[in-house]
Amino acid sequence: TARGMERWQPPYEPLPEALDMQGLPRSAVIPVEPPLEPPPRDHLLWSICTTLYANVCCLGFMALVYSVKSRDRKVLGDYSGALSYGSTAKQLNITALVLYIVLLALSIFIVILAANGIIGAMKSSMNEQEHHPFYGPT
Repeated sequence: TARGMERWQPPYEPLPEALDMQGLPRSAVIPVEPPLEPPPRDHLLWSICTTLYANVCCLGFMALVYSVKSRDRKVLGDYSGALSYGSTAKQLNITALVLYIVLLALSIFIVILAANGIIGAMKSSMNEQEHHPFYGPT
């Protein structure tokens, strides 16, 4: 069994008896590569959502096109091209979203004004009928 134990020991050479710890180096420099930068974002999911829900003036579709171009550049390893296309997709998504919010708020405002005008017209019509009893159904 002693021979079996020797077989499992790592293949290190024992230190010579004359060498003590003073002769060994105290530190070692290990070169480490700098951490890799994360790849640029392509904003593909955001572009898909913008295309489906807020495609004002086809800006969402254009953002989707640039997102796909960015993803293609990223796959090919062209990070500067991917960054450029991704940045354009981001700007198109922001523009489409802002325009969508403005148009939605404007639409809601117009509906409120129209409803207010209709309610006001109905009230004035009711007031006129009260003052003129000969108006209305006979």
